[in-house]
Amino acid sequence: MTDLQRRSDAFAALADPNRLRVVDLLTVGDLSPSEISAQLGMASNLVAFHLGVLEDQGIVRRTRSEGDRRRSYLKFLPEVFQSMEPAPVHVRGKVIFVCTANSARSQLAEALWSTVSDIPVLSAGTDPGSAVNPGALAAARRHGFDLVRDARPKTLDEVVQSDDYLISVCDRAHEKLSGRDDAHWSIPDPALTGTEAAFDRAVEDLRDRVSRVAPRLIAA
Repeated sequence: MTDLQRRSDAFAALADPNRLRVVDLLTVGDLSPSEISAQLGMASNLVAFHLGVLEDQGIVRRTRSEGDRRRSYLKFLPEVFQSMEPAPVHVRGKVIFVCTANSARSQLAEALWSTVSDIPVLSAGTDPGSAVNPGALAAARRHGFDLVRDARPKTLDEVVQSDDYLISVCDRAHEKLSGRDDAHWSIPDPALTGTEAAFDRAVEDLRDRVSRVAPRLIAA
């Protein structure tokens, strides 16, 4: 069975609301089938059916009571959720964040990435500006980090190599790259309004995406 099929089967097993109710109970403690039936107000034959599905997918495990030896208890196996996680992405080169001007979003993303991943990172622009946006510099300081030392806007062709992983962080760059990027994050341009709130929202969005994506990218 492939990893994709295993994930699909596990998601299918958890797609039923009643099975989710059973799993919710078992994440707190082990229960016998009769205890599950009583707590959920569910017929015993229906409980038995749902437990059978969950056992088949390795989501719960049944053990015999050490007391009366007739009763069994169901235990939730949290390891199943690890197998349901998306497959890792292998990166041979460096991560490059790309926006249009390379003056705000991509610079912020580069700085944030460097705090959570060992994969080398740079940023670049499809049409670089003349300098890093002061609003980006100020936002980084407000959020407790600094942009890369001596940061300056760079062209993508100046830094990219064939095995790099490109993440566009603005719609214009994504559309201009026409599929050349490996992933796209649609981050609104804070420079359009130039307000602190706009830059703060960009930082928060980027920080959230970086924290979710960085663990999936593995240096090849």
